[in-house]
Amino acid sequence: SFILVLVVYLIFHVFLNHTALGRQIYCVGGNPEAARLSGIRSKDVLTVVYMISGLMAGIAGVVLAGRLNTANTASAATYDTDAIAACIIGGASFRGGKGTIWGTLLGALLISTIRNGLNLFSAGNDIQYIVIGSVIILAVTIDVTRNKLEARARKLATV
Repeated sequence: SFILVLVVYLIFHVFLNHTALGRQIYCVGGNPEAARLSGIRSKDVLTVVYMISGLMAGIAGVVLAGRLNTANTASAATYDTDAIAACIIGGASFRGGKGTIWGTLLGALLISTIRNGLNLFSAGNDIQYIVIGSVIILAVTIDVTRNKLEARARKLATV
């Protein structure tokens, strides 16, 4: 499944950075109204993004069912928090329009390392959620602080 992940990441890297639709996705993520005013059909782009997201969720479900030898809807209950944490740690912004596919991969590797380390120390699920939640809070705090500093620098540059 790791080879599948690398192939998917490579495909999406090329798709997001070297196609018009990929650039439009970043534009709509950054500011849907500005993208619409510049001629991008934001609703159509969002529809494509949701379709791709559904496809990726289906592939992930098949891979998970293959790993666990069972198909249970509750099998991936903890993965949603890890996915959000991986994106935020990887540099994606809650405001949208930022982040890279490789940053998300590094975030996912970091979250996996943290989870594995906590499992080696026999930490319970509650402790794991606290640690992962703390990492998310730290990453969001860094993102907000970075955005404020960038806004201040832009403001000073225009004066």
